[in-house]
Amino acid sequence: MTFSASIDRDANRQIISSNEAFKLESTWTFAAATTGAIAAHTVFTVTGNVLATVFGICDTTLTSAGAPTIEMGLTGNTAVLIAQSVAASLADGEVWVDATMTRVGAGAVPAMQAVNDGNDIILTVATATITAGAIDFYCLFRPLSSDGNITVTTPA
Repeated sequence: MTFSASIDRDANRQIISSNEAFKLESTWTFAAATTGAIAAHTVFTVTGNVLATVFGICDTTLTSAGAPTIEMGLTGNTAVLIAQSVAASLADGEVWVDATMTRVGAGAVPAMQAVNDGNDIILTVATATITAGAIDFYCLFRPLSSDGNITVTTPA
């Protein structure tokens, strides 16, 4: 059997053998005036077309004077990667993969999503600010187009 398609390789000429070939980590420490403010925050910058999945591991319980919600997605589809959740329910040791905040110690990795045309991955904080807490966000990805790539955006 022969195939006309070529094998994808990384910059080191190594074969890209899985959809989760590359891993990025972005640590977010929330503060009311910046990273915890009500807004859409870019967590990962995307160029080209990629397959991606994102999840979070809570290092420090999130706190707020109100009831903020968080979701992970793209502009125009803000909850496509992780469904909206009540942020203050996310405690140290939990894994954020969906709207259920009871994933202590383990959680199934969300399905891969096709992300096109450099649509950045954003965290949307809504309803109230997050005043404290920390989450390590992980992005597993595979480039699809020749310019496909994801990089960590400095939290702001």
